[in-house]
Amino acid sequence: MRHCSVIALVAALLAWAGPGLTHPHAFVDVGLRFETGEDGRIAAVEVTWAYDDFFSLLILEDMALDGDGDGALTEAERARLEGFDLDNWPEDYAGDLHLEKAGAPVALGPPRADGVRLAEGRIVSRHRRALETPVAAADLVIRAYDPTYFIAYTLKPHAIELPGACLPEVEPADREAAQERLRDAVEQEEVTEQSYEMLQVGAWYADTVRVTCGG
Repeated sequence: MRHCSVIALVAALLAWAGPGLTHPHAFVDVGLRFETGEDGRIAAVEVTWAYDDFFSLLILEDMALDGDGDGALTEAERARLEGFDLDNWPEDYAGDLHLEKAGAPVALGPPRADGVRLAEGRIVSRHRRALETPVAAADLVIRAYDPTYFIAYTLKPHAIELPGACLPEVEPADREAAQERLRDAVEQEEVTEQSYEMLQVGAWYADTVRVTCGG
């Protein structure tokens, strides 16, 4: 996770606990709505991130938002928060959304902020990304993960909106195997956030969603 200067500040607040057993630090529920072009192929995806309430609180406090604690944002506060998690994305950053087709990555364009709100103490942000080359929905593979495993993403079938008769099928990650791999990595070397990213630790814990489409 390298996409936000505000989140980087929060990471610094949590860094005293050290890496390894403290990961992940934040939890995000993911929603995806795939948009099609005139030819019926997927042309863009709308991504919704609902942050856990504690992480949301840290962000709000860091940005001095919702000072009255009423759980509602003013228009001015919402404007300040809009796009907070889209700041300073490096060119090689995948946005923690990984799409594959026939074993090859599906490239996504840069994000465009598309709304933010506060719901039951949780920040819920939305952004849209266009596919660089549209693809058919059938056999699309979807994974949501932060390579450093700072954030744990949850991607449920009911939160994925696909075109036509297409449906998402979830293959749960083998979390016991992931934990074993992580223990081995910790024993072999001092684990840092950089090595988490290099090892793609977040991918070990990520569920895989495969799209099937009827006739």
